[in-house]
Amino acid sequence: MAQVKVPTVGESITEVTIANWLKKDGDVVKMDEVIAELESDKATFELTAPSAGVLKINKAKGEVVPIGTVICEIAEAATTPSPKAESKATETSAPKATGGVKEMKVPAVGESITEVTISTWLKKEGDFVKLDEVIAEVESDKATFELPAEANGILRIVAKEKTTLPIGGLICKIEIMEGVQTTSTAATTPTSTSGGGDKNYASGHPSPAAAKILEEKGISSSQVSGTGVGGRITKEDATKAQPSTPKTETKAPASAPVITSGGSRNKRNEKMTSLRKTIAKRLVSVKNETAMLTTFNEVDMKPVMDLRSKYKDKFKEKYGVGLGFMSFFTKAVCIALKEWPAVNAQINGDEVIYHEYCDVSIAVSTPRGLVVPVIRNAESLSFDQIEAEVVRLATKGRDGKLSIDEMQGGTFSITNGGVFGSMLSTPILNPPQSAILGMHNIVERPVVKDGQVVIRPIMYLALSYDHRIVDGRESVSFLVRVKELLEDPGRLILGV
Repeated sequence: MAQVKVPTVGESITEVTIANWLKKDGDVVKMDEVIAELESDKATFELTAPSAGVLKINKAKGEVVPIGTVICEIAEAATTPSPKAESKATETSAPKATGGVKEMKVPAVGESITEVTISTWLKKEGDFVKLDEVIAEVESDKATFELPAEANGILRIVAKEKTTLPIGGLICKIEIMEGVQTTSTAATTPTSTSGGGDKNYASGHPSPAAAKILEEKGISSSQVSGTGVGGRITKEDATKAQPSTPKTETKAPASAPVITSGGSRNKRNEKMTSLRKTIAKRLVSVKNETAMLTTFNEVDMKPVMDLRSKYKDKFKEKYGVGLGFMSFFTKAVCIALKEWPAVNAQINGDEVIYHEYCDVSIAVSTPRGLVVPVIRNAESLSFDQIEAEVVRLATKGRDGKLSIDEMQGGTFSITNGGVFGSMLSTPILNPPQSAILGMHNIVERPVVKDGQVVIRPIMYLALSYDHRIVDGRESVSFLVRVKELLEDPGRLILGV
């Protein structure tokens, strides 16, 4: 049996989240077939099967697991017995009691974990269980894991559901039996029920995470249809579930306030993703560890808009990509960074690292959160190359397909809150970079030109910078240079 572990995906990544299982427990998989999607705080990547066989899933979707953890196993597919042989086995493999008893205790599941809680019993008292069959789900303060049977036999439960046990505590006993449970003897075992149909224990039974959500919502599991394996109620099923409207009306006490609006007061709790937790940590650390300051200016966007309107159709026809504002801003930033290298530098201990190239990070909003892919050597790219790279990275970001390399190593960042309607903001630094430029929406405003009040499309720009390395003269001059280049876009072409 091949054990599949979480691979090393980057020096700074210590854990991943199981984003999705593409195969189900018990499925036959092929070698190199994609079986799952794993999500780190920086990227999503695919997990492939190292060999062919039958998949046994050890870690559920949504669990956060450390690098190197075994998340599934692949057993060699057994040869399917013929119907005749199967029938013969049914007749002769009745289980026999041996008199032995196997005590199952809480296994050691981690250095810092001293106790666990019996979350859910998947088998009932008196059920016949097979060796390695999952009989319960056990929950620690870090993860939920499955408990397999350590012998064939009759289950005798010692610790009930929701019981907390120390490591080594007795969970259950198994009265060891020889042979395999058969169809003929199944009717006499304590697990048999009349009118059970084809439903198994998982059908209509919530996972631990789903049970918690349903309990918070006050919804019975009988009111929810499960979409998991065997009809099991998953976390997603519980999140989508809504309480049913009572059929009968109860009158409130005379002293209680009566709500007549009929508005809903539902609420739901969702666990933060690894990406969101990492974003939160980084933003707080920037505030605490840098001397961040923001300077502002405004840009008359009419020259750029006129140039874009004049040539955008021919540009699209020739290069196959649209002419947006991002290429103008990226070119302007690269010229200004060459003239004010401190804005393109970063602090490393007691040293300042000055970059002679411009790797511009572009902030992209995705369903998973904010990601910042990097345009490498942007100073050497043409307008069409920049636009093509922006489209490529933004598309991969929204599809969750960005690699770690595509999001590391930027020297300066650009973020565009204007696409969401932002008029003005103070963008937060993207460490270890020393500066970030914030773009905003374009609004027609009255301005004075040559002694006359005219209406022009104006954008406010914000430059946040680390005052430990960038002085006020450098930050203001940098932003003024960007303004000059955008208000006279011919300078971008000529580099003057």
